[in-house]
Amino acid sequence: MASTVAPLNVDVVAVNTTTQNSNASTATKAFNPVVCYSPMMMTTNGMWQDEGVNPLEFSLPLFIVQVAVIVITTRLLVLLLRPFRQPRVIAEILAGVVLGPSMIGQSELWASLVFPVRSLLTLETVAHLGLLFFLFLVGLEMDVDVIRRSGDKAVFVAMAGMALPFCMGIATSFIFRHQVSRNVHQTSFLLFLGVALSVTAFPVLARILAEIKLLNSELGRTAMSAAIVNDMCAWILLALAISISEVDSTALSSLWVLLAGVTFVLFCFYAVRPLMWRIIRSIPEGDDVSNAQITLILTGVMIAGACTDAIGIHSVFGAFVYGLVIPSAPLGVTLIEKLEDFVTGLLLPLFFAMSGLRTNVRMIRDPVTVGLLVLVFVMASFAKIMGTIIIAALYAMPFREGIALGFLMNTRGLVEMIVLNIGRDKQVLDDESFAVMVLVSVAMTSLVTPVVTGVYRPSRRLVGYKRRNLQRIRHDSELRMLACVHTTRNVPSVLSLLELSNPSKRSPIFIYALHIIELTGRASNMLAAAAASSSSRTSSSSALPATTEHIFNAFENYERLTGGVSIQTLAAVSPYQTMHDDVSVLAEDKHVSLIVIPFHKQQTVDGGMEPINPSIKLFNESLLATSPCSVAILVDRGLSAAAARMATEHRVALFFFGGPDDREALAYAWRMVENPGVALTILRFLPPDYRAAARSFSEASYRSAASGGMDPRGAAMSASTEGKSELQMDEEYLGEFRARNHGNPTITYADRPVTNSEETVAAIRGMDNSAHELYIVGRRPGEAGSPMTAALEDWMESPELGPIGDMLVSSDFSMAVSVLVVQQYVVVGAPMAAAVPGPGSDPVRQYVGNANQRSGAYRASTASSARDSRWSNDTVGF
Repeated sequence: MASTVAPLNVDVVAVNTTTQNSNASTATKAFNPVVCYSPMMMTTNGMWQDEGVNPLEFSLPLFIVQVAVIVITTRLLVLLLRPFRQPRVIAEILAGVVLGPSMIGQSELWASLVFPVRSLLTLETVAHLGLLFFLFLVGLEMDVDVIRRSGDKAVFVAMAGMALPFCMGIATSFIFRHQVSRNVHQTSFLLFLGVALSVTAFPVLARILAEIKLLNSELGRTAMSAAIVNDMCAWILLALAISISEVDSTALSSLWVLLAGVTFVLFCFYAVRPLMWRIIRSIPEGDDVSNAQITLILTGVMIAGACTDAIGIHSVFGAFVYGLVIPSAPLGVTLIEKLEDFVTGLLLPLFFAMSGLRTNVRMIRDPVTVGLLVLVFVMASFAKIMGTIIIAALYAMPFREGIALGFLMNTRGLVEMIVLNIGRDKQVLDDESFAVMVLVSVAMTSLVTPVVTGVYRPSRRLVGYKRRNLQRIRHDSELRMLACVHTTRNVPSVLSLLELSNPSKRSPIFIYALHIIELTGRASNMLAAAAASSSSRTSSSSALPATTEHIFNAFENYERLTGGVSIQTLAAVSPYQTMHDDVSVLAEDKHVSLIVIPFHKQQTVDGGMEPINPSIKLFNESLLATSPCSVAILVDRGLSAAAARMATEHRVALFFFGGPDDREALAYAWRMVENPGVALTILRFLPPDYRAAARSFSEASYRSAASGGMDPRGAAMSASTEGKSELQMDEEYLGEFRARNHGNPTITYADRPVTNSEETVAAIRGMDNSAHELYIVGRRPGEAGSPMTAALEDWMESPELGPIGDMLVSSDFSMAVSVLVVQQYVVVGAPMAAAVPGPGSDPVRQYVGNANQRSGAYRASTASSARDSRWSNDTVGF
């Protein structure tokens, strides 16, 4: 019911509290503003009933407007700072500075209308509630076992990064204590300042590392582990600082606060944590956490905060410890996914905005004090960098890497803002010191990304490798594949494809199973990255999110049950806009010959195809353009079904039009026919002007292969391809395939002369679709502009599949046959066997040359083949 009380009136009275308390220590609390509130002023009766009443004079409409203004301003600043690769925390702090008395708040109309003094209590209460739950989420992100398994290096980096700046900050502040702490209690000021200067913001650091693609590097793992250790120690220091920061407290009361705090921590670890494990074990396998259990756990967050607040430590400490004792998976990940968007997107910006609203640059009047505070901050930051460099040198890390690690450990954020706000609330920091420290912290954090990217340049192995496509390697040799999966639904189809690829001890397959996780700024995928990037898979498995854990377990179980397969599970966290770069770098580092990626659409119950994520389509297209090896797109339309996987016979069809992509598709099908349970049908499409000269060339190649004259490693690959047309290379490779598989009853050959695209469609439609499980096609069939596919190119909905692949996945064709679209990596202008640089060649030039050739390889290849090839008037098959 709306209130009928008159609009809220506020009286701000200056009360001299020194007359009420003779204790001289309370002199710093003189002349505090006292705000008087009228009760029952939540909402208005509406603009039509209460004429002339401003809705912003009532608390609820005012609070809604304030939240909207803060969130919108924060998002705008995030967009403006995104090109500079700045973390979101900077935008959130700057949003409060912009809205506060430093800028827009200088307007009396704005300050009295949108952010009046009477409204700050409500806003700050909700902001601290959001802070309470965010610190609970931060605790969920961390693994309490990380200190044990992070190694000595990370622990020493964390200790040096805390002890040196703590001591340096206190020493410098003590020297200039009469200038920088004139109006506050000096001992408490030095203690809070030391804590603020020594902390490292773990959540902010994790997002910076992911943004600059160092999360999975050795530097990133060291920084993450050290930041977690640093953050845990920072909370201990903060608890100590709060317990002894009260000006009028006695030594005995501070001791009781410390003992009560230790008791609370022990109770959480030895009573609450076993209870959480009991809740996890009570959840049936395959079920989610119930709403009642989640409600009970979230109620515990507020109870924990109330306990530590009653003890005398800030409430956020209780929420952090409570989140720390909850197991990360699956309970912790479920809680993060349910809370994070609301807490970090709506409530947390209120806290940073309050910090900005409290930051008044007009209070910075004494240049000596400002200069000395900046000097203290710079000296402490320098001490942290030097301490990190010393530890890095002891562990034989490069000097540049030590500098980058030092700047990463100087990342500021939430913890420092909490320390500064608590210090200000307890009258340990005055307005001038608070404003200077906030602005300097923002400046320091904004320097981290540009300095690290400028100083740290990870070394790359520039020596190329020649096994960049399947046609280069023997069909029975080791195959290195990189299989990308986005969700658990992609896993069965990839495993089915591996089973068809005939893994055996004679022709082993090494699989890098990569779980691709989109970087959204959420803590859940930060948790996945931190856990999956650990060098020990078994030690970090408990911290993996449920989806990543299920994907890893599926591949590892397949490896355990199947011979001839070696699988390494990996996870990559990055924005989809740049994810193709991460995959390309990984493929090149691992010397992969083929990357398998899922199609961006999945099959629905009625057999149609619906998009999963539009960003996956962009990722697939970018990877096809920049990949350092061959790429295959797998369209699952039944290949992952249990019936298809358990069948004793698998029928595969290959549509061959010619060109490098079709030869690569044939090379992959060649591996499949080694599997006794695979029956292969090859349907070759011949243009109307197929020349008799090609027949004679094919027959000569076939006779040579059949007589054993070819190199066992593949004569088509060992011979130079210079001067040969695409048609000649097609005939040569097809001739070798036929010779090597002569007499194999599981292989069926057929020719289809076609004159246009309509006949091509009719020939494919005339096949018995129910007899096949998988179609294999090249992405770019035949020559550019070939009449066999020219008309199909004008109607493609998915260009990444090519004209034939796009047609096969359309609703006009069978909805029960999966499709594998293959693109070959082609190096133009060099013999096929000459990919590895010689001993005297320049590896940098070779690497740059390979990179330049990737994007335009096929265009140049098809252009040269169009000039050299001449089609024959006769038609001939194998």
